[in-house]
Amino acid sequence: MCILGNQARGNMSGKPKLHYFNGRGRMEPIRWLLAAAGVEFEESYLEKRDDLTKLQQDGYLLFQQLPMVEIDGMKLVQTRAIANYIATKYNLYGKDLKERALIDMYVEGMFDLNELLMYYVFQPADKKEQHFTNMMDKATNRYFPVFEKVLKEHGKDFLVGNQLSRADVQLLEIILMAEEFKPDILAKFPLLQSFKATISNIPTIKKFLQPGSQRKPPTREEDVSKVMKIFHS
Repeated sequence: MCILGNQARGNMSGKPKLHYFNGRGRMEPIRWLLAAAGVEFEESYLEKRDDLTKLQQDGYLLFQQLPMVEIDGMKLVQTRAIANYIATKYNLYGKDLKERALIDMYVEGMFDLNELLMYYVFQPADKKEQHFTNMMDKATNRYFPVFEKVLKEHGKDFLVGNQLSRADVQLLEIILMAEEFKPDILAKFPLLQSFKATISNIPTIKKFLQPGSQRKPPTREEDVSKVMKIFHS
């Protein structure tokens, strides 16, 4: 009953409110989806361990974890659940069950690659080179060839159907992340190069890619200790 009571007290501004640290992590795909949908959102940044503890003690975090998004009177946790809700609400989830199944399948693969890219900066110094080699190998030999093939066989500007979906949004996010590590990573993938240009020019996404947006920069080495103190102290 306590949880339901907390759930009912939504964000009074009407805008979704995102609770996380001031960085990418598992919240960044959610920022991308909201931005692509043209939805304005607010953010509440955790600065210290006590900020997380307070959310936990107040009953706001169902599984005691972040990210958490206040939206439509709910306090949603779990990245995939949040992304599914936003994609459905803002028509980024295909036109029928089959399209949704394809979107889910592609996005799950993207989450796997995203985890590799996201965790590079958190690797100990003696493991970084090995991790870098592994994630570049997976990107260029496992994941990007799949999406190049999907685009070729589908013959459209989008991965699924003939309109923008969360799969397109999240693939662009991952392409740009991968290029931060290796700028020419798409050299052998001409269709992904075209896809990147097309999706980047969708007005809401183009706006999100401009300086001063709520898109977060790459996590730096000096950010790691701060994040670890919030979540693991």
